[in-house]
Amino acid sequence: MAVLEHLTSRQAIDLENRYGAHNYHPLPVVLSRGEGVYVWDVEGKKYYDFLSAYSAVNQGHCHPKIVGAMIDQARTLTLTSRAFYNDMLGQYEQYATSTFGFDKLLPMNTGAEAVETALKICRRWAYQKKGIPENKAQVIVCENNFHGRTTTIISFSNDPVAREDYGPYTEGFIKIEYDNLIALEKALQNNPNVAGFLVEPIQGEAGVYVPSEGYLSEAKALCEKYNVLFVADEVQTGIARTGRMLAVNHENVKPDILILGKALSGGVYPVSAVLADDGIMEVITPGSHGSTFGGNPVAAAVAIAALEVIKDEQLAENAMELGEVFREELDKFIPTCDLVTKVRGKGLLNAIVINDSEDSSTAWDVCMALKENGLLAKPTHGNIIRFAPPLVMNHEQLMDCVGIIIKTLQDFSK
Repeated sequence: MAVLEHLTSRQAIDLENRYGAHNYHPLPVVLSRGEGVYVWDVEGKKYYDFLSAYSAVNQGHCHPKIVGAMIDQARTLTLTSRAFYNDMLGQYEQYATSTFGFDKLLPMNTGAEAVETALKICRRWAYQKKGIPENKAQVIVCENNFHGRTTTIISFSNDPVAREDYGPYTEGFIKIEYDNLIALEKALQNNPNVAGFLVEPIQGEAGVYVPSEGYLSEAKALCEKYNVLFVADEVQTGIARTGRMLAVNHENVKPDILILGKALSGGVYPVSAVLADDGIMEVITPGSHGSTFGGNPVAAAVAIAALEVIKDEQLAENAMELGEVFREELDKFIPTCDLVTKVRGKGLLNAIVINDSEDSSTAWDVCMALKENGLLAKPTHGNIIRFAPPLVMNHEQLMDCVGIIIKTLQDFSK
């Protein structure tokens, strides 16, 4: 272990390249420490983190309350499986259902697991409650979605990189254009076999696409009209990222099924959950779904602490305020720079669009330049750079980061 602690960046990268599967293309920076909005590489260089582990670290790196909860629980009891009760799970379920306004919570570990769980609940509800004939249930999804990378999920993705050579694909999904209510109603009309509509309130991985105002509330109304479940994937947008506890809260929408993950643990432990009211969740019965680690005591303790931090430190309010400042500052700069065409987002989930094609390396090169200037971000979909710092960031730090971003873009476009 002592040898590993003194690896250079080059040595660490070489080890991953030699012994790890190449399913990621990381920015060439090797991080060894994090605190709040900052991370440090193995050589000791300090960076602002503007990705937050894809919004898993909303509460900041290594938040002492969350880490403390994890350590304290790990010293007492880590895992029982669901073969027995433990003294933490019920407390977590009560706290989370009260926080989000649902009757029941089904605990899982990762975001993709939670999406799969929601799809199973949706289908089972369709057969047992709506009366759809067995094996005929369909779920409406949106083009350019990102819900994970399991076999079923990539079956309804239109990302060729995620799909290629993984068939045969799972059937039962209807793809429509995002932010298109006409397409949604068309898919619902004259199709009694639709069980649910699975949607991201903001399409994060696709490039932080924020739908038109009213889209979510009107989509929910259409689902109610046609007796279809509205399933909100808030794995990335939830837990205060967009300036409200949930992104659907901006339109006062209560999903029939809510999917959470990432920041549900503050980034210290894999925790995800599916929430629904009794009339839906009661279709899950003993043996119909499970997870050895889902609902373990450490996860429960961590999730309670993570949600308490969000509330106690008013991180949703902070995200709302700083997000408006961030977009205002970038909006003032963009007309002076041909390199960037727009900034978009909500709260502290934002992106800039680089004036180049999706298959160009420009956005990657800009991120490399940002890294050299002390800020870490990552491109998505070729010509888009997502900016999502920890929500514990303050105004002074944000303005420092805005300065780094603007200076980097100015230097890059010279």
